[in-house]
Amino acid sequence: MPKSVRDILSMKNSRKITVITAYDYTTSQLCDKAGVDMLLVGDSAGMVMLGYDNTIPVTMDQMCLFTEAVARGRQNALVVADMPFMSYQSSKSQAIENAGRLVKSGADAVKLEGGVEIKDTVHAIVEIGIPVMGHIGFQPQTTTLQEGYKVQAKTRDAAVKLLDSAKALEKAGVFSIALEMVTRETSKIISGTISIPTIGIGSGPDCDGQVLVVHDVLGMYEKIKPKFAKRYLELSSEIVKAVESYKGDVVSGKFPGPEHSFSMDKLELEKLEKEIG
Repeated sequence: MPKSVRDILSMKNSRKITVITAYDYTTSQLCDKAGVDMLLVGDSAGMVMLGYDNTIPVTMDQMCLFTEAVARGRQNALVVADMPFMSYQSSKSQAIENAGRLVKSGADAVKLEGGVEIKDTVHAIVEIGIPVMGHIGFQPQTTTLQEGYKVQAKTRDAAVKLLDSAKALEKAGVFSIALEMVTRETSKIISGTISIPTIGIGSGPDCDGQVLVVHDVLGMYEKIKPKFAKRYLELSSEIVKAVESYKGDVVSGKFPGPEHSFSMDKLELEKLEKEIG
């Protein structure tokens, strides 16, 4: 049985929560086998899988497709899907409808970016029975439009504003909050103040859990290399080497070899050769 929201809530002050962002069946299956607690279907798929410059162009149809693939690959992890830009900002009814689409695609919960300003929308989604994860601090869908890529909560006022958003989201009913690129001091204060788990994305060690994109963990995405993303492997260079070796074997005639080919029965071959002369 997959983990439930209640299971994730019970980990607060118990043990650190592990989250991996994945976008397809194969990596979902492997990450689930490794025992992560949550699989996040991030709208960062637009950048990592589709080649966009940012997450803004990502559509609901695309997120549903990625969510379906990830959900089919998991056995044990909780699946959380991002609601993409402008899929929930227009109205509560729009937000509910789109959250429902992600659940029908296999998500156990949805994630929305925003703080105090979206608390009523979050509450409306939670009220109909769909669990919500919050996301504050650096918000890829909108922060880049105003500030670019910047660390959040570096001043007293900014930290207080973020804490207020965390409290508002908790009151609205979220089961956890992602803190992205937030100063570690502010993350520690927020994590110690609210009763629900915080999941850090470049926000220090004092969050209740951590999330990284699987392509960053494996060293497969070269366009952006965030400071906070620890690369456990450097698969990009290994993949290039492997494909270069494949190309060389094909060009030289080394591949395919006898062990990669299929043969006719000798008697049938003789019949065929007699038939065609």
